[in-house]
Amino acid sequence: MVINKECKKCQIKRNVDKYPDNVTKEEIKKYLEESGIEYKDYGTNSEERTDYPIYAKKVSEAIQNKECECGILVCRSGYGMTVVANKFKGIRAASIHDQESAKYAKADDDINVITLGGDYLTINEAICIIRNWLGTEFKGGRYEERLKMVEEIEKNNMK
Repeated sequence: MVINKECKKCQIKRNVDKYPDNVTKEEIKKYLEESGIEYKDYGTNSEERTDYPIYAKKVSEAIQNKECECGILVCRSGYGMTVVANKFKGIRAASIHDQESAKYAKADDDINVITLGGDYLTINEAICIIRNWLGTEFKGGRYEERLKMVEEIEKNNMK
């Protein structure tokens, strides 16, 4: 599948906690480089334990500030990162677990941040997810109407 070059800058972060992840930031970076996809690494650059909200915040703010168009977050389960990212206006984050969910997350909901559970995916699965997500176009039409509804909810509820 051809990579969608419209999403050239991806933010990527791997949260290191006390459990080793199957998916590593370095392997994802290698894939992005080989595919000609520009990215910025927001850390962490240590094997020391850290807290995922720090990095989900950095990536979400970078998207809000238009430094990039999309983000990839990796931690143990992916769920906490999803919760944090979705606290930011304009961020549509989803924890993705397979190629099909990656495709529909982008096509139907124009998800701009994916979170990957490093404990549950191999690097090959993660690369397939990323490739499908980046290579899928948002459908627009009735899905665009739904996103406008979501934006209205954000406007009224996120101060």
